[in-house]
Amino acid sequence: MKNLSVLGMMGLCVALAFSSCKSSESAYKKAYEKAKQQEQAEPQQVAAPVEQPAPVVAAPVETKVVESAPAGVRQEKVTLVSGNGLKDFSVVCGSFGVRANADNLKSYLEGQGYTALVVFNAEANNGSGMYRVIVGTYDSHAEAAAARDAFKAKYPSRSDFQGSWLLYSIR
Repeated sequence: MKNLSVLGMMGLCVALAFSSCKSSESAYKKAYEKAKQQEQAEPQQVAAPVEQPAPVVAAPVETKVVESAPAGVRQEKVTLVSGNGLKDFSVVCGSFGVRANADNLKSYLEGQGYTALVVFNAEANNGSGMYRVIVGTYDSHAEAAAARDAFKAKYPSRSDFQGSWLLYSIR
């Protein structure tokens, strides 16, 4: 009996819900008709002739030919932050978002006998920039690759140094 009355109440609620909701289609139709009449009643405006702008003449642009980096080498536009003598190819052994961390690694490497550099890539890390610590910089890809391999071999237990990579500097 109780189940029957609950079902009856639910049926009544559903019936009321569907019968009380009227479609507002007629209101939308009236608004559309009114807008259409106003549009037809407005006078059509004739567009004024458009003046043609003066042609744009491109000024000569001085371009710099940039050698593309060999396969397996990252190509980045970097700015020298500390140290001197940045060449085309470099061995990067650390990347940091905070300059103090990069400077600490640079000091450690200098204590180990390296001439370390710190460069900044403003476009790295989704535009917030990264400081790259360079353990050596070279004129050729072959020299840089050999130096990277020797650096990794010198520090086999340092997993951070095992991730060292080559950078081709765009300046």
